[in-house]
Amino acid sequence: MTDFNYTLQYYLEAGCKNNLVRGKEHLITHKLHESGYKFRENSEVKATLLQPIMLQQEWIASIILEIKDINFFQSKLEEIVIFSQVTANAIALAYQRWNATHLLEKLQLESQVIEQNAKLEREISWRQSIQHELEKSLSLQQATLESTADGILVVDNEGNISGYNQKFLQMWNISEQMMMSENNWLALKKALRQLTHPQDYLKVLRNLNNNPHTQIYDTISFKDGRIFERYTQPQYINGKIVGRVWSFRDVTAQKLAEAKIRHQALHDLLTNLPNRVLFNERLAKALQNARINNQSLAVCFLDLDRFKTINDTLGHPIGDKLLQTVAQRLTSCLGEEDTIARWGGDEFTIILPNIRDARAVATVQERIIAALKPSFNIDNHHLHIGVSIGIALYPLHGRDGDTLIQNADVALYRAKAQGCNKYQFYYSAINSQASELLVLENNLHYALERNEFTIYYQPQVNISTGEITKMEALLRWRHPKLGIIAPSKFIPIAEETGLIVPIGEWVLRSACRQTKIWQEMFNLPNLSIAVNLSACQFQQPNIATSIQEILAETKLAPENLELEITESLAMQNVEKTQEVMTELHRMGILLSIDDFGTGYSSLSYLKNFPLKTLKIDRSFVSEIASNPHDLAITTAIIALAHGLNLAVVAEGVETPEQLNCLRLLECELMQGHLFSKALSVQDATQLLAQAKSQPLNNSYLVA
Repeated sequence: MTDFNYTLQYYLEAGCKNNLVRGKEHLITHKLHESGYKFRENSEVKATLLQPIMLQQEWIASIILEIKDINFFQSKLEEIVIFSQVTANAIALAYQRWNATHLLEKLQLESQVIEQNAKLEREISWRQSIQHELEKSLSLQQATLESTADGILVVDNEGNISGYNQKFLQMWNISEQMMMSENNWLALKKALRQLTHPQDYLKVLRNLNNNPHTQIYDTISFKDGRIFERYTQPQYINGKIVGRVWSFRDVTAQKLAEAKIRHQALHDLLTNLPNRVLFNERLAKALQNARINNQSLAVCFLDLDRFKTINDTLGHPIGDKLLQTVAQRLTSCLGEEDTIARWGGDEFTIILPNIRDARAVATVQERIIAALKPSFNIDNHHLHIGVSIGIALYPLHGRDGDTLIQNADVALYRAKAQGCNKYQFYYSAINSQASELLVLENNLHYALERNEFTIYYQPQVNISTGEITKMEALLRWRHPKLGIIAPSKFIPIAEETGLIVPIGEWVLRSACRQTKIWQEMFNLPNLSIAVNLSACQFQQPNIATSIQEILAETKLAPENLELEITESLAMQNVEKTQEVMTELHRMGILLSIDDFGTGYSSLSYLKNFPLKTLKIDRSFVSEIASNPHDLAITTAIIALAHGLNLAVVAEGVETPEQLNCLRLLECELMQGHLFSKALSVQDATQLLAQAKSQPLNNSYLVA
């Protein structure tokens, strides 16, 4: 409107400057008369001219001319009207131009506003899209964090917590309120208190402070036994470290499974002792320490005596339980630094590190032997076993593990050859003895089929009549190159290899057949045969059936067969012993206890066995005339036998003095070199022939 007013003023001043009262640039905002003139008179104004301003046939305003000089007005009326019309047209044109300019400006302004609004809308839309994508990304990120099995924690460079998932809270037992508190150290302290080694964790944090680019992957352990895998790496934005991400995974079950697998790989599943692999590892470490510290150590090789018989007879479940109990007793004999392992089967190995001398090693072996002597009560079976031990010393008997184990094994065989419950240190000459045993074992497999075995017979004599009442069958091995091999050398090997079973059957069959021949040849229907049963034979499940078949085959009456078992064998498994003895007794077979007094019989069990005879061991007889203790023991055995209504046989009678002592003690049956040594079949036949016609000279029986 400013431009319009200026234009109006210009035209009014230009046209009416000299003759007209100055026009008032006044626009009428309401509609007046659209055409014609109107004169108004008052005290000052003599005449008024109203000129409408039209634009496109529409009234937009009016020009009002107020005239004081009426004469001038009348004389110039036509000019004034023309002037007003021209002025009105000019004003209309000026207004039109102004309006067009104004409209253009308005349109431009509106266009700018529209453009700005569109731009603003686009920016708002873009920002909303970015916000949506950000929210979507954050939601996806949080969903990802929550879906993982790992506990996640994110911290900034100042150590402030910037993110975590619920799994992290659960794993570390930390509340959300504690995580959101201003003091992050509360959460850290609670976390550290749970760890087995919190100082190690603090060390890691200090290291990361000094080396922010470091990545760490390791495990941490908790006081409650849990194990976490820990992984941490820097968080980068545009190549700049802005924080650190921590990831924790509970691998307790996995680690326990791995530990279990490793334990099973290195330990015997039955006894839970170290196995051969772990034993060798520990032996290597022990040898390394011994070399560095200039120390000695011992390697011991143990083998259980009579275990195979128990295992074969009573079954593997009983054998397994026996091995477990043996392992416990062996472990109790050793120190914390010692190692005991199950080598395999019924064999165990021991490492004794940092030993002072051989005497210290021997003390441990004696402790082991003593620990295994008491009976083992396994499922109501009272079992007895022994142990043989071979020992090799470092550096005396070897400087590496393989050599020490080999030499201890060689010494073990030497110990077994000496009998039950013996230990033996290695010495160089043992190697030749071990080779000899190996040769015997190899030849023993073929001895039976090559007819290399033979039976010798030794008579039992009734000292009152001089009559031979019984023959004892004694096995001998006549090797074509090695000559006669004593039973003490090959019987343990036969027991260990199981060959004793077919060999024992052959002995029983041959002895029964020969006894029947003698009965018929010399008309000796009461002549009996005594045959030793090995532990392995006695524990065979079909022992009674096998013997019955042999008796039927040889036609020997059951009452003419006496089976001898040792005292220690009888007490290995009392229930089994009584069961087998009862079955054999029902068949009419006679039963006796051999080597009585050398074992550990319980009299309460002994009275329940269906026995016929007790045989006094030769170790008591040999010095009965000079040793009061042997005399006392022999006296007690004879009295016990008589009290139980059992016959008594004294073995190993070699002198008249021994015979007279036994006679005074009322021992009625004797056996030994004083009467006859063990004889071949031919010589025994000749002896029986002589005894038939003339009883043995008993002049020496008189005191």
